[in-house]
Amino acid sequence: MIKRRKSTGINIGNIKIGDNAPISVQSMCNTDTRDIEKTVSQIRELAEHGCEIVRLAVLNKDAAETIKEIVKRSPVPLVADIHFDYRLAIQCINNGINALRLNPGNIGKRENIEKVVTLAKQQKIPIRIGVNAGSLEKEIQQENIPLSEKMVKSALKHIQILEDLDFDLIKVSLKSSDVMTTIDAYRSIAEKIPYPLHLGVTEAGTLRGGLVKSSVGLGTLLAEGIGDTIRVSLTENPVEEVIAGFDILKSLNLRKRGVNFVSCPTCGRTQIDLINLAKKVEEKFKNLDMPITIATMGCAVNGPGEAKHADFGIAGGIGEGYIFQKGEIVARVPENELLEKLEEIIIKSSK
Repeated sequence: MIKRRKSTGINIGNIKIGDNAPISVQSMCNTDTRDIEKTVSQIRELAEHGCEIVRLAVLNKDAAETIKEIVKRSPVPLVADIHFDYRLAIQCINNGINALRLNPGNIGKRENIEKVVTLAKQQKIPIRIGVNAGSLEKEIQQENIPLSEKMVKSALKHIQILEDLDFDLIKVSLKSSDVMTTIDAYRSIAEKIPYPLHLGVTEAGTLRGGLVKSSVGLGTLLAEGIGDTIRVSLTENPVEEVIAGFDILKSLNLRKRGVNFVSCPTCGRTQIDLINLAKKVEEKFKNLDMPITIATMGCAVNGPGEAKHADFGIAGGIGEGYIFQKGEIVARVPENELLEKLEEIIIKSSK
């Protein structure tokens, strides 16, 4: 059982973050926010795959103006991602955004941050202080200290501004493309502030490399009890970020949503096309919203014996396979009928 770090709670729309609430999964649209139809369509697709909070890039006044309509049509809370121009943050608040993400390193003058914070306080809009390793303030960049410490210093500086204005609806992220820098930064800040933490390895890469970096970085921190909401940053369809996020949380027993898939590595005992079979099982049941484990095993040694913990599974044979449930064999069918039989048994058991 993971003992989670205690943090204060905030609400982004109807999603609670921190204060021992379930760790939420976020993503970000890659559409042009000015295109309302495409943006709303992608938000809905992300929500269908379980995404609980969606962030939107707000590049200019036109994008900030569309927020009003997008918020009305969104099934999940939305966060406006603001860089450089504090006036866009004010415009988004006035247009109904649920939360803000600010990069203090590029917002500029303190007085501009104060204007945003004053309005956010009035409207009870949470602010994420989003520190990225690549966009720190110049004076902090020049200090002769480790990069992770620079990130923490930047975050604490801007947290202090918000606290001085009696604002505490704060969430913090400290992201680097380097995994260990990210881990060190979060470990350090976790001991210094009470606020909820948004985890992520920024610019993690394409699907395979990005999943590895994010799994190592986020998994390490989550296993230590650090983190209240996550985004897996991938150069890929944002839906993949959501799927990966839940997979990471499920692997640590921090969330239970959808199917947990188990399959054994191939070996010389395998007498069935296990690689393709395992992929087909995942594809067929990926949208099944049941908190169950389905195993695809290559032989009688690994299944159902080693996979007896699974709710359902397949154990391969020579041109055939066994369907098992809770460790007990319930059917023996030809290889080409395994998927259909497995589906039949799962559906029958759920009734």
